[in-house]
Amino acid sequence: MKQQNNDAFNTEMRNRTKKFAISIILFYKNLPKAGATYILGKQLLRSATSVAANYRAACRGRSRAEFYSKMCIVTEEADETQFWLELFEETLLAPEKIIQPLHKEITEILAIVTTIKYKLRPRE
Repeated sequence: MKQQNNDAFNTEMRNRTKKFAISIILFYKNLPKAGATYILGKQLLRSATSVAANYRAACRGRSRAEFYSKMCIVTEEADETQFWLELFEETLLAPEKIIQPLHKEITEILAIVTTIKYKLRPRE
């Protein structure tokens, strides 16, 4: 039963991180391709898509240690994504009404993956 719950959760999170990546791609697509928005946008695009790709890779991990290692990467990329969104917001490079839902979603994803990572961390 526990494995089925994990499988369902992992499927839900794979879908959620992919949906978030798609929303960032669409956000990026509408940015002006010049100056700070272009540079920050590319950084945001890389980190947000990495969250989804690495979560997917974590789910394919061959061991608990490999899953944990990938979750560390997912956590780091989610935190970086949150940072780039904060820069967009604080520099007024994008409308707050567009940034806020993206920021809310990555904050929730970051909280989830941080909790997973914390629960799986190796005990010393």
